[in-house]
Amino acid sequence: MTSDLTGPAARPGREAAAPLIGGSRLGVGWAVFYRWGPYALLAIGTLAAGATAGALHMTRSELVAAAALTVAGAVLQLWWGHAVRTRPDPSTAGTWYYLLRWAIAFALTWLNTFYAFYAVTGYFGAERLLPRRWVRIGLLASAVTVSGSQAGGLPPHGPMGWLVFGALFGVNVSLLTVFTHFANLEGERATQQTETICELEHTNVRLQQALDENAALHAQLLVQAREAGVADERRRLAAEIHDTIAQGLAGIITQLQVVSLTKAPDTAREHLARAQELARHSLGEARRSVQNLSPVALDGTPLPEALKKLVAEWSAEAGVRAEFTVTGTVEPLHDEVEATLLRIAQEALTNTRRHAAASRVGVTLSYMDDEMTLDVRDDGRGFEPLALPPRSTDGGFGLGGMCARAERIAGTVAVESEPGHGTAVSARVPLVRHEL
Repeated sequence: MTSDLTGPAARPGREAAAPLIGGSRLGVGWAVFYRWGPYALLAIGTLAAGATAGALHMTRSELVAAAALTVAGAVLQLWWGHAVRTRPDPSTAGTWYYLLRWAIAFALTWLNTFYAFYAVTGYFGAERLLPRRWVRIGLLASAVTVSGSQAGGLPPHGPMGWLVFGALFGVNVSLLTVFTHFANLEGERATQQTETICELEHTNVRLQQALDENAALHAQLLVQAREAGVADERRRLAAEIHDTIAQGLAGIITQLQVVSLTKAPDTAREHLARAQELARHSLGEARRSVQNLSPVALDGTPLPEALKKLVAEWSAEAGVRAEFTVTGTVEPLHDEVEATLLRIAQEALTNTRRHAAASRVGVTLSYMDDEMTLDVRDDGRGFEPLALPPRSTDGGFGLGGMCARAERIAGTVAVESEPGHGTAVSARVPLVRHEL
């Protein structure tokens, strides 16, 4: 038989959990009972004993003894009321308190059976006061006192009195066993609830920590995304400036060099006019680049026509024969796709004029089912692609810029070249139709 009639809130280590599992009212109720219950039961027993002292034929010496024991019980309770503050768990002091209280209750009940009200206190708090191995003994001792009272007083009178006492003791022990079993079940349930609540609290703490970490990570990602956006915008502007202002200035310088070397007024005027046109064109392109607009050449002009015009102008400026060809069915393209292909063509032709020393150039725009290709081929001096110098800060964007433009719209750029056998630049991008 295990013993615990004190309720889950009274068990060592469970007092702090009681407010969580049953609300603070249960824990407070038990605390009040342990603090003031013995006083109340002792008072009830004393009043009942005083009222029945005459009927039970108590002698003067018994009355004096009962009074002395009552005072002793009250003093004992006063002492324990102060001592328990530093001894919440089973201790030697708690054991002595329980034993002395039981002895006083037993003696009082021996003198007057109505003191059994006070003896009932032995059923409560045994686990809080006694070591585990003494709990069962303490409860059985309290059952002896209560059974003696129920049997008509201690000691039992005659064989029948002992028989009645034994029967009542058996009933009390059985009830004690049943209630202890229920109390243990309730205690286990309370323990499980406490553990569940603690686990939930820990889970909530971990969840809050995860949310805080996610919030910090989200903020960090936003910063990184902003930095990446700024860097991407800088690369875009750099590429646009290179493809517009830098190339335009190069063309202007070329035209002005021709003007400075020629003595023919007509030729000089022609090249000055081209230089002015290049300056206006580059200025317009620079403004559109800052505003992230499509190139001027595509303003109201389809890509094939823009490329055809580009090739013709380039041929006239460079003095190199150039041809433009379109294959497949022409379709309206997304603005970004058209701008990308036009910029790649401009860059490829610029590189051809600067480095290839070609005599013939061919530009082919091909429309296929789901992709576009732009091929720029020349019969110039060619180069060794694997021997290209690393990109430097003072160089142009060249092939790297073309590749970056194509990759921005999920495309690729391939270069085939060999010294003395010309160069072929091929850009391949998805065919994204313009949504009308």
